[in-house]
This record gives sequence, structure tokens and C-alpha cells, in this order.
Amino acid sequence: MGVLLLIIAVIIFVIADIIIRTVLRRSREKRLRQQREEALEKNLRLDFSHEAKTLKRVEVDKPKARILAVDDEEIILDSFRKILVLEGYSVDTVETGQETLGLIQKHHYDFLFVDLKMPAMNGVDVCKSAKHLRPDIDVIIITGYASVDTAVETMKYGAMDYVQKPFTEEELVDMVNKFVIRRQDRIKKQLSSKVHITHMDETESTDSVEFAIPGGVFISTGHTWAQVIPDGLVHVGLDDFARKIIGRVDNIEMPNLGMEVKRGDLLFSAKQNNTSIPFHAPVSGKVSEINKALLDNPERIQESPYDKNWICKIDASDLDTELSKLKIGQAAVDFYNEDIKSLHDYIKQSVTSTKDDADVPADGHVYLGELEALTEKDINAIISDFFKRTE
Repeated sequence: MGVLLLIIAVIIFVIADIIIRTVLRRSREKRLRQQREEALEKNLRLDFSHEAKTLKRVEVDKPKARILAVDDEEIILDSFRKILVLEGYSVDTVETGQETLGLIQKHHYDFLFVDLKMPAMNGVDVCKSAKHLRPDIDVIIITGYASVDTAVETMKYGAMDYVQKPFTEEELVDMVNKFVIRRQDRIKKQLSSKVHITHMDETESTDSVEFAIPGGVFISTGHTWAQVIPDGLVHVGLDDFARKIIGRVDNIEMPNLGMEVKRGDLLFSAKQNNTSIPFHAPVSGKVSEINKALLDNPERIQESPYDKNWICKIDASDLDTELSKLKIGQAAVDFYNEDIKSLHDYIKQSVTSTKDDADVPADGHVYLGELEALTEKDINAIISDFFKRTE
């Protein structure tokens, strides 16, 4: 009987805890909504015409994102403010493209919602100008059914997506929440140009968007690494630049045991779908061992491309001469920075589409797993420019 009473007491406690948590959560949500309704009512009485003639602004505490919307239909802007402010977004609205361009140079917005058809300056022109002035802002096109094709066309100018009107409150909230997730995911994956010299055991971070080069590791121009180990052999693998740009590795084509290689010869390849990324020997010698653990589990490269995840061992034949041709320490950091800038420039100037027609950021940044999203033409160009180099 005592055990039964104890069980009943525990169940009652758990149920009571759930009820209390639910009541508190609903109470917080109700209080937040009330605060946002008050902000909506108060801010719409304020005059912001000193910044832009038609500007209306509603700011909330700790917004999910800051949004600027431009449309020549006031009813659409009223809907944006009411729906999105109550959902937790800070919203500015204006009625002309010219006012939009002035505001984005003065304020930090996360999103710009642009009506496609406006007098004087249409949505396409606003999108082009906005992405030129502030490439960090994500542009969403507001369009009617008849103009969907044009809205899709604006994505080549950097627009993230489009919203088709008329829309319901639920549809708009759902879309904007998804846009926020996409933006946050992209920012999280955006590779930093920071390069660090680290200890070998400090490079195993899948969340890091910075590049790592362990101390004592030599880097080749084709992005393989080499490290002389105590027995005099040389560990060789692909470096962190390659790991982060390639992304997922499905398979590694290992060299043959006993194979003689010259510095610059093809040594191994990383496979991703139908793409093969070649890596060339950083030093000359004979392949004395391959990493069978990595052969069985190539996904270990995602943990770290260094240390225990070497590709093969080489019994080097001309270390004294060839090590001097590789990069180490600050020289390796400088080399990474040069290649990161070159890749940024290529992405910004040349990449206009992706495999799945997803939006191509117009900021020229490079992202984790960049090769996975690109078309065959761009993949081949990057492989040729960054991984086929032997000097």
C-alpha cells in the first residue's frame, strides 16, 4: 500500500508540475502579446517622418528579427506590422523604394520585404540596390500570382525568397519564421576568415567556422598536410581548408601500398556523390601504410582532418629539400588567408546558381560544405584552382 501511495503521489506531482509550467508559459505568452499590442498602438502614434516621409516603426523588446517592409499598398504594410509585431518582430514600413535605400544605410535590418510592383522604383531595382549597399540583409520579394516568375528571377540578384499575396496571418508567420531559421543556419555555417595555429588535439570541432592548422604541420598548395612522426615517416592527409569547403566525404580512394610517388603526383581522392576531388603528394617517397580506420569510416574526417585521421604514411626520400617548399606556421596562415579571399572572390563574382536552385548569397562569403551546393561547372573550377595545384 505504501509503494502504491508513493507512486500515486509521484504521478500527482508530475501532473501538477506540467499544469503549473503550462499555466506559467501561457501567462508569459499573454503578457508578451499584451506588451506587443501596447507597443503597436503607442509607436504608430509617433512621428518618424524626419527619417523617411512614410516611415512607421514598431519596436519590441528582444525581437526575433528586425524587418523593413516596403509596399505602395498601405493595407499590406498594416498587415505586416500587426501580424509580425504580435509575433515578436520589430517592423519598419515605408511606401517607396527610395526611402528604403536611405533607411538600410542608417539601420541594421535582418530582412527587407519588397513589393515587386511599385511606381518610380520597382522591387527588382530595390533588390539590386539593397544587396549592393547591404549584402548582409536578406531580401524577400512580395508578389502577386501573375508576377511569380519575375519574383523568382530576382533571386539571381540576391533575393532569398518571395511571399505571394494575398496571404493569411498564419501563412505569413510560418514563412517568416522559416526565413529566420534559414538566415540563422546560413550565418552559423558561414566560414570565418580567421585562421588559428592549434594543438593537434584542439581541431576536433564540427561547429567551428574558423580554420585550424596544428603547430608542426606543413601545408601544401594543393591543401594536403604533412607531419614528420617519430619513426621518421610522414603522415599525410587533407587539410582543414579542404575539409570545410568539401563538406561531406562519402569515400576516400586510398593510394596503393608500396606505391612510389613524386611530390605533386596524385596521391588520393575524396569522393562526394559523383565528384572526385584529387589530392597530390606533398613529399616524394613510398606509401608504407594507409589508414584503414578512415577507409572504413570516412565520416571521421568531419571530426578533424588531422591527427588520427591521416590518409597514409609515406617513407619520404627527399625531406630536406621538399619540406622547405611547404608552408608552416605564419606562412601557412598567410597562405590560407590568400586562398580564403580568392574563394570569396570567386563565389561573389562567378557563382549564380546552385544544384537545387537555392538562393546564392550575394555577399561573397564561403560556407561549410560549399562544394555540396554548387553546380558541376563551379565545382570543377574550384577543384582546378585550389586542389590541383602542385606548386
